Amino acid sequence: MTVQADIDHSTPTAFLDRVSLLLDSFDGPGRLTLAQIVRRTGLPRSSAHRMLDHLVQLRWLQREGRHYTLGLRLMELGSLAIHQDELHAAAVGPLMQLHRATGMVVHLAVLDGDDIVYREKLGGRYGGMIPTRAGARRPAAHTAVGKALLAFDGRLGATYDTIREDGIAYEREESVSGFGCIAVPVGPFGSTVAAVSLCGPVGQMSFDHRYGGHVRMTAATIWRNLDKHVAPVLQRGSSVRTMPGLHEPARTSA
Repeated sequence: MTVQADIDHSTPTAFLDRVSLLLDSFDGPGRLTLAQIVRRTGLPRSSAHRMLDHLVQLRWLQREGRHYTLGLRLMELGSLAIHQDELHAAAVGPLMQLHRATGMVVHLAVLDGDDIVYREKLGGRYGGMIPTRAGARRPAAHTAVGKALLAFDGRLGATYDTIREDGIAYEREESVSGFGCIAVPVGPFGSTVAAVSLCGPVGQMSFDHRYGGHVRMTAATIWRNLDKHVAPVLQRGSSVRTMPGLHEPARTSA
């Protein structure tokens, strides 16, 4: 049976679900063999083999001997996605300024269910000590940036109440031993689109207004930059309550 036969004998949605399942098996470092992909996906070996061959032809995957890796076409599409992303365009300048001002690791992340996905990371000398990267996914509740996003998404609990009241989230050695983070949401309660975090060695981090002020300013600048393109749509015709700790100038609808 050919790949076309696989498509013909299943709905388009079902076929795309299998392709997505197969590509998701590459969520991590290293190369995969056919046997490893079959174990991770649960797909029949013959179907997985046919789909892999077709994805190699499309350059979505690369094959070297018995091993498969993500291909050049996916790299091209990923690069295009970054260049077309208004959030990234609004954030990259302020994030670089925060990194230069502090020398610490800077992250931009968004909420996806109960996880966060890192959209950008500026590492510097401490970058290799914190196992994060752009595109990586982690449980939101285990990170400062995730706690900030959950709190401003309306998550209940004393911890999140405090974050909403202060407008800032802290994390000390919860995700990485020896390191702590400060995080601030981008946007007001109910319209938060991302969060910014500053991370570094606990002994060198200042968990007070000194570093907190830098992170707040960065988040506010990103929101203002984003406001030119996206936020007016969110704000038009409605009054959005700004939580304590996030001081923004008044806006007018576009």
